[in-house]
Amino acid sequence: MSPSTACRRAGCVGVIDDGYCDECALPPEPDDYADQPPTDADRERAPGGEPKNARTESEPGTSRPIGAGLVKIPRVDAGNPDDAVIADASVPEAKRFCRSCQGRVGRSLGGLPGATTGSCQSCNHPFSFVPPLRRGDVVNRQYEIKGCLGFGGLGWVYLAVDRVVAERFVVLKGVIDPGDPDLVHVSTAERRFLAKGNHPNIVKIHNFVEHDGPEGRRSGYIVMEYVKGPSLREILERRAGPGGSYRPLSLDQALAYVLEILPAFGYLHDLGLLYCDFKPDNFIDTGDRIMLIDLGAVRSLDDGESGVWGTIGYQAPEIARGVPPSVGSDLYTVGRTLAVLSFVFDYQGEYSDSLPPSELVEALERNESFARLLARSAAPAPADRFTSAAEMAGQVLGVLRETVAADAGPTPGPSTLFTGERRADVTPGKSAHGADWRELPLPLFDSGDPASGFLDSITVTEPAELLALLDSAPGPTVETELQALRVVLYGGQATARDVTSARQRLARIEKTFGPDWRCRWFDGVIHLADRRPDEAVAAFDALFSLLPGELAVKLALAVGLELARRHVDAARQYDVVSRTDPSFTTACAGLARCRLALCDRTGAVEAHHRVPGTSSARRAARIDAIGALLRAAPNGAATVTAGHLSRAAALIGEVSGSEAELAALRATLLQAAMETLASGATVPAGDLEIDSATENGIRSGLEQCYRRMARHTAGRERIRLVDQANAVRPWTYT
Repeated sequence: MSPSTACRRAGCVGVIDDGYCDECALPPEPDDYADQPPTDADRERAPGGEPKNARTESEPGTSRPIGAGLVKIPRVDAGNPDDAVIADASVPEAKRFCRSCQGRVGRSLGGLPGATTGSCQSCNHPFSFVPPLRRGDVVNRQYEIKGCLGFGGLGWVYLAVDRVVAERFVVLKGVIDPGDPDLVHVSTAERRFLAKGNHPNIVKIHNFVEHDGPEGRRSGYIVMEYVKGPSLREILERRAGPGGSYRPLSLDQALAYVLEILPAFGYLHDLGLLYCDFKPDNFIDTGDRIMLIDLGAVRSLDDGESGVWGTIGYQAPEIARGVPPSVGSDLYTVGRTLAVLSFVFDYQGEYSDSLPPSELVEALERNESFARLLARSAAPAPADRFTSAAEMAGQVLGVLRETVAADAGPTPGPSTLFTGERRADVTPGKSAHGADWRELPLPLFDSGDPASGFLDSITVTEPAELLALLDSAPGPTVETELQALRVVLYGGQATARDVTSARQRLARIEKTFGPDWRCRWFDGVIHLADRRPDEAVAAFDALFSLLPGELAVKLALAVGLELARRHVDAARQYDVVSRTDPSFTTACAGLARCRLALCDRTGAVEAHHRVPGTSSARRAARIDAIGALLRAAPNGAATVTAGHLSRAAALIGEVSGSEAELAALRATLLQAAMETLASGATVPAGDLEIDSATENGIRSGLEQCYRRMARHTAGRERIRLVDQANAVRPWTYT
């Protein structure tokens, strides 16, 4: 930052000098990337439904959405390219090492600065840390050097102007030590890989040129597009505080940035290439998109000979043991980068190949899905990591939706792995009877299965006939076997015999076709059908670690926890699901049941109110909310109060229905009022629309309700209702 830059802190008249204000002695005021925690007012809903969040809202035209449109970030000002040039291009002494023996070279001695050129005293290998190109040099009679942009492990990076093509800015990347055959090999590999690929999130190569440097040594330079904007490392450095510490990005921003760059990894992997050295330094926010740069460490998947380049704290631990890089090790670097962006920890020291305990990191402790996402992406064992960039992106997106929903409201989106919930009965009162495993989502059909054509042609629906057809399918596949398993579980009453058959089929699938996440899912469902909730919880919990972004898994886990009577834990999972996507109405109902079991009637009503107005379950949810206020809690506690009665009366006024239906709701209300009065508490006569807050007043109201209901019935039911009306009517002497 320029010494003449004024301090932006309120009331300060100083200027920034060497990173600190000469008046208040504080670092620069954080720029637009500052992530001040939103206040309660910030979290209020705007008239249009958008959250008023200080982290994402800005003036029109100054922000842009990333992360599937879920997160808004400030649009960066790339500034003048000339301003990016380093005035004093040098390699810090702490980073000067011999390329041959890795010994320290060019260090200070006896108060004298270290040499920038010379030979290693240990192995006599020459070294040079001076950029061979200077401002004004012209390479290949086309590229005029403006200066150095920086240096890395592989080479110097220069800003230049292309005199031939529209005076555009370009980047030239050379090699720190052109005499090092390994570096030359890596530079050649980068050139070949960059020329081979073409992806909107990967820097493009324009040319490759050679130039005679000092001592007549001829060096090659890759000419690439100039990518404007700060790297994520620079964005973090802008947030640095006293002592060099920094405030991480908000979790939603960190997840969104990683989600933006994962398609580039998928593209490279599809080409048979590995990136190898991903970190915050190597992806840039251009203001329009996120770009992957510095592909100097790229190598082929089948390359088992060339050197592997990486960075401590990001590189997968097996690389140091001589294990070749893989897709899993590439995605490990993405997971580690996500961790560095999200919270501060000693990632190159104590936790260089592990993550700190969740209880020490607020972001991990508050967001269990995020903690499990990191645990899988940066798992020490390669077999425990994500298997593809697309798979990881799907789970990152799911965790991002959940994270955004926690502050800004529901962020529903379809799953690529599961159907929606299978709730068919939305009759008022049904949800109060408990969770039903049959309503859980199901894994989506795998269209890539060899038997997909056969399965698409099936038209029979009768379970026995369908099962016989699936069992006779030629060449059974995973999908035909799983479909048969579904018929056994869902086609009948799920008797003990059905459950045993389903378990045998599942064992056969795993033995024949190997592990599959869908097998873990059905293992949990079978345990639910067999009324073994603890075993179901164990199965779904393991699947949660495998698929941390899937709401269906959290819903299934919540069902198991509720049936195991672990209401606090179940409520936490139901809350996440229904808050993120309220169209999971079974989650809303489950949350209400758990809160009522915990004597939280108000919370139960709030849970029922999460059901969206577009849902067919909306009316039933409103009626169930009335029931949550009035019926006895499962443990016999939580007496119905006058406040509960008033709230229930108001809700009845919001429900549409026939005269008989509304009369039935009022009867329930007045019956609860009678019990409240009997307990010695008062009742709100005005809200209940009764003549007096007395037993006779309530009885009179109940009588009217039963008679209204009777008018809309006939036969024995009418007689029963009239008898009830007569039984509750107040005693009179006439």
